[in-house]
Amino acid sequence: MTETVADKKVVLFHYVLTDDDGETIDSSRDGQPLAYLHGSGQIVPGLEAAMVGKQAGDSFQAEIAPEDGYGELQGPGPQPVERGAFPADAELVEGMMFHAEMPDGSAVALWITEIKGDEVFVDQNHPLAGATLHFDVEIMEVRDATAEELVHGHAHGPGGHHH
Repeated sequence: MTETVADKKVVLFHYVLTDDDGETIDSSRDGQPLAYLHGSGQIVPGLEAAMVGKQAGDSFQAEIAPEDGYGELQGPGPQPVERGAFPADAELVEGMMFHAEMPDGSAVALWITEIKGDEVFVDQNHPLAGATLHFDVEIMEVRDATAEELVHGHAHGPGGHHH
C-alpha cells in the first residue's frame, strides 16, 4: 500500500523555493531531501496543507500567501541595537536569527537585517514575512513515524534530526 501524506507520517521531499520574480531563495536539490513530521508545525502551514494526500513520486507546485507562510510584516521594522548589547565573541551576520530575552523573561526571535558600524539592526519579522512563497516540490518518501519521532515531535534519521 502506498503511504499518503497525513498526520503522524514522516515526509522526505526536495524543494525549490522562489520569490515572485522566480529568483531562487532556497533549495534542497544540492543535498539531502528535507524530512519533517507531518502535523507538527515544522514547515510553513500553507506548504503543510498542500502536502496532504500526496504520495512518494508526486511533484507539484504550491503558491503560499504570506499569512500561510511566514506571516505578514508586523511591528516597527528593523530597530538599531548597539553592538555592545551582544556577547563580545558573537559572530554577527546579516540574516542571522537569535533569541533575545524580554523584560518579562520570555524569549523572542529576532533577525539581523543590517550591520552598520557599531549598530546592529534587528527585526522581529522573519526575512520572508510578507512574501508570497513559490514552492516546487518532489516527494521522495512517505512513511509512518516511529514512536520515538512522535514523542520527540520531529523526524529522525537521514534528512531528519539526529540525536
